Amino acid sequence: MKRYRIALAGNPNCGKTCIFNALTGARQHVGNYPGVTVENKSGRFFLDGQEVEVVDLPGIYSLSSHSPEERVVFQELTAAEPKLDLILNVIDSSIPERSLYLTTQLAELGIPMMLVLNMSDEADRKKIHFDHKRMEEFFGVHVVRTVGRTEEGVRPLLEALSVFLHYGLEHGPASMNYGEAVDGEIQRLQQEVQGKLPVEVAPGAARFFATKLLERDSTLQQMPAMAPLLPLAEESLKRLGAQEDDTFLARRRYALLGEFCRQAIVNGERNRRDFSRKADALLTHRFLGLPIFLLVIFLTFFFTFHCAQPFMDWIDAAFGWLGDLVKEHWSEETLPYLRSMVADGVIAGVGGVLVFLPNILFLFLAIALLEDSGYMARAAFVMDGLMRKFGLHGRAFVPLVLGFGCNVPAIMATRTIESERDRKATILVLPLMSCGARLPIYSLIIPVFFTGLYRPLVMWGIYLLGVAVALVAARLMKSTLFRGEGEVFLMELPPYRCPSLRALLLHMWDRGKMYLHKAGTIILLTSIVLFLCNTLPSKDTFSRDYQGEAAALEETMPEGEERENALAVLENAQAAEELEYTLSGRVGKFLEPVFRPIGFDWKLVTASIAGLAAKEVFVSQLGILYAEGEADEESEGLRAQIREAYTPLQGVCIMIFTLLSIPCFATLAVIRRELNSWKWCLLEACGLFLLAYGMTFLVYQAGCLLGWG
Repeated sequence: MKRYRIALAGNPNCGKTCIFNALTGARQHVGNYPGVTVENKSGRFFLDGQEVEVVDLPGIYSLSSHSPEERVVFQELTAAEPKLDLILNVIDSSIPERSLYLTTQLAELGIPMMLVLNMSDEADRKKIHFDHKRMEEFFGVHVVRTVGRTEEGVRPLLEALSVFLHYGLEHGPASMNYGEAVDGEIQRLQQEVQGKLPVEVAPGAARFFATKLLERDSTLQQMPAMAPLLPLAEESLKRLGAQEDDTFLARRRYALLGEFCRQAIVNGERNRRDFSRKADALLTHRFLGLPIFLLVIFLTFFFTFHCAQPFMDWIDAAFGWLGDLVKEHWSEETLPYLRSMVADGVIAGVGGVLVFLPNILFLFLAIALLEDSGYMARAAFVMDGLMRKFGLHGRAFVPLVLGFGCNVPAIMATRTIESERDRKATILVLPLMSCGARLPIYSLIIPVFFTGLYRPLVMWGIYLLGVAVALVAARLMKSTLFRGEGEVFLMELPPYRCPSLRALLLHMWDRGKMYLHKAGTIILLTSIVLFLCNTLPSKDTFSRDYQGEAAALEETMPEGEERENALAVLENAQAAEELEYTLSGRVGKFLEPVFRPIGFDWKLVTASIAGLAAKEVFVSQLGILYAEGEADEESEGLRAQIREAYTPLQGVCIMIFTLLSIPCFATLAVIRRELNSWKWCLLEACGLFLLAYGMTFLVYQAGCLLGWG
């Protein structure tokens, strides 16, 4: 059985994903192309007993190689292996002239192609009518009319694909006619290119490469095999009088399309002010646009975290119940350490992964709704001016705000940012947004050292510090790490649409599955490693006879709450001594001299290391070390111990270090996944640690000099 490979190509927001979902259903795989953060989405379906693989290429406006998306599509369409059998060129029927510009370039590739006139319902509403026969003759392709959102026209598309699978196409796409002089130079270069194409390039791409040489495409200019042809291309440009005109071929294409559209497309209402324009007058208003956007963000934030909370609580409770069930039916005498690792390490680790899943699902349901409805482009337009001042994209505002709830789904939300540079910058500063997991630490420390009105002011100041540092860091990255990589920002405001429930659910499922498959494995592994560090090596001899003291208490004290409290104190003291002896405790003591200049003792160092699993673990780890058991941020006993052991200056330093330092392993795992690079993940961790240490050092040392320590 032969396996056919089809590529979906088109502009952003042309409805490619709807067509892709209609063809492949849930049989999809989403990843990243090697070395870049551009999404790689593929799926498969069976037609007439034949397996068909569908590759949903990133949305682009032209087949140049200026952006990461364009370079990826360029490589996919010109590759010799794996070979493409067919291109489905999806165009937005409501804006045909702009959409068909890419079609003229795809036709140069020599790959069989079908033209999918998507969003035909919107074209009908705008009274735009197409002469399908003339289009087929002009482009040399088969034309299918669809409405991807409702899957109208998918059946005729499948029928056309069935004919292609059985009989192929009579001919490839027609070569575009740019005029006798230009076509002559293209053919001359094509003959030269044919013998010099690299082995990884499909032989049929010779004409396409010839046109790209005339356009001085940067990717071709960097190919060693094309180097001898660069002077020939310059000679052709000289003969055409276009040496100083890098856009002459683009202008020829638009002239060609303009003539074609006048013959084959009838636009009955070119000047009609439709619903989208009326809505934009309000939603992108100079003064009202920002308040409306902030309201939408608040609703997204509320929907994501408020609606997800009950499901998160159920998952947390379910894994807690499962852990207790294992302990109940697994005797303490039978492999006690393995019992503890399964219950407290593996099950707790899996629970730590799955507890974020409702956040992921609800967040991406909301984002898919904003994207597919057309509002996300308006949001980027409203915020872009402000965010650009700090080196960020307008769309970065949504993930940054969501980062106050949880950095994990917020980082995944950066996939709505097309620019690789802007997306990287947003991801790298997102951990500086103080997530909800840090809140228990602030809630523990602030009431210990601050009273009355100072408490909300300090809390507000900590969150504001994170935002300020993030914006300054973004500005610095644009001036250093990403200097010279700026891109022209093309803002498109697509018409508003009613998203299909199926597309929303598939988008939500894709992201949830990706999180479980990729981030989950790393989070689970680190949870088990941290469990081992907190329990090994085990201590055999103690400074006190805890069991003897417990037996004496049981003999001398009557049953009741007082005896239970006394026994709990003994148990907590033993747990604290055991933890001090473990690898985590020893590492904390070993690193204490390094952290002493920022006001940390070994207990704070040990708790900070435990916080890498999840930031809120800092509190419970500190509770064990101070013999308060599994304490939380409301524990008065732990607060009293902290008040005795530390100063207000140290309390401030604890919060600053927690805010700016390495995030939890879940966040690091998602950073590695989204940036597709261990290097960036490690640089992020090291950079944040140095930032946190440096700022905490300055605050602590300055405070000590002023006598606040």
